[in-house]
Amino acid sequence: MAQTIEAFVGDALDKAKLSPLHRRVIALIAAGYFFDVIDFTIFGSLVPYILKSNFATGAEVAAVGSATIFGMFIGTAGQGQFSDRFGRRFIYQFNLLLFGLFTILGALSPNVTLLIICRFIAGLGLGAEQPLCFAYAGEYSPKAIRGRILAFIHFIGGACVWPLGTALVLLFGSIFAAPEQAANVWRGVWLLIGIGALIVWVFRFTLPESPRYLATHGRGQQALDVLGRLGIATPPLNDLSTSAASNTRSDPFGVVFRMFPIRVIAGMICFTAFFGVAIGLGAWLPNMMNAKGFTITKSLQYTLAMNFAVPCASIFMMYALDKWGRKITSILAFVGAAVMAMAFANAATPAQLMIAGFIMVFFVQVSGNAMQIFASEVFPTNARASGFGWAAGVGRLATAFIMPTILWVQNAYGLTTVFVCLAILLVVAAVSVIQLGPEARQKGLDEIAAPTG
Repeated sequence: MAQTIEAFVGDALDKAKLSPLHRRVIALIAAGYFFDVIDFTIFGSLVPYILKSNFATGAEVAAVGSATIFGMFIGTAGQGQFSDRFGRRFIYQFNLLLFGLFTILGALSPNVTLLIICRFIAGLGLGAEQPLCFAYAGEYSPKAIRGRILAFIHFIGGACVWPLGTALVLLFGSIFAAPEQAANVWRGVWLLIGIGALIVWVFRFTLPESPRYLATHGRGQQALDVLGRLGIATPPLNDLSTSAASNTRSDPFGVVFRMFPIRVIAGMICFTAFFGVAIGLGAWLPNMMNAKGFTITKSLQYTLAMNFAVPCASIFMMYALDKWGRKITSILAFVGAAVMAMAFANAATPAQLMIAGFIMVFFVQVSGNAMQIFASEVFPTNARASGFGWAAGVGRLATAFIMPTILWVQNAYGLTTVFVCLAILLVVAAVSVIQLGPEARQKGLDEIAAPTG
């Protein structure tokens, strides 16, 4: 019997050598991811300037952050239905346009109500970027180095932004050092990010559709054409057979929750822990140190030093994911993050604070990003973005509640209690990774979860 179109395309991509088109796809995915991640990682660093400018109260700033995350939840969970049904490329472009435009409009907002609205809409685009980033890149990647490629994308787009974002805020803070210029800091940073996102949006028009998506949605010849652009020899379409998965009409939501309920629920728990710690804690960390008596500049300098752990985590993952595997790397790092959270809470000197914070951030990033790369691989092509999107979306929604809860717990019960709660959440996530799916190291995507009709 002739090989099916989706099996041929999947096998060809799994065994392919990297071509110039591969590199362009990887670079443009990483660039879009860069502006996605830098936006929400610098929010905590902008909070003191928003408060200092008297543009918003503490409660209103929390509402701005929560509005962004609610938008991200809808964007993350909702994009899967569209991209799994209608294609990765169009949705991928639309979300970056939405994010770029409303980030710029938010930077120009005359009042906090309009800022909240703009951040919510920008969050819709932000939320859609991440699941599509890993789904899109993973579908192009050869199986032997897929972990390395996804870790590299995270290094450029999801890791370097942490220190760079904090450094950017420090730069704007030094340029607009006068108290009456505080508004120029947060407005200028968001304006720059929005413009950068729109520049990447223009360049991403050259991206082709995912061949795996095309092969499973009745567009076999287009899939073979993209393989040709990747330098892969292909037979005539008539030499390949079709199956129920060659032109799937299945509902991605139904596939995820009917066939993979344990995986998606485990993913929701893992993403809740990761986003809750990485985003929820990160948003308040500079303000926590500022409240302890450190100046805004000193707090941001400490945060900057800790954030250098993020690119270190990505470099480590480039080796660990394909050497040891996604699952064991994520589990051990989640446990390590829980231990270091307690060490950070009990740090007595600035040096102890810096060292414990650096190691804690390192483990949080290794655990969470190894897990999310893993989550992008455990669903079939016709439901990959939906499965990842729902898991990440619920995690983002939970973070919208975790952000104000962290401040409430800190004020009511103290900083140590905050970190005890976060440590427990990290341990629960370590257990949940076990249920996320079979180890994906050195396996083709269709081996992990085959496309269904």
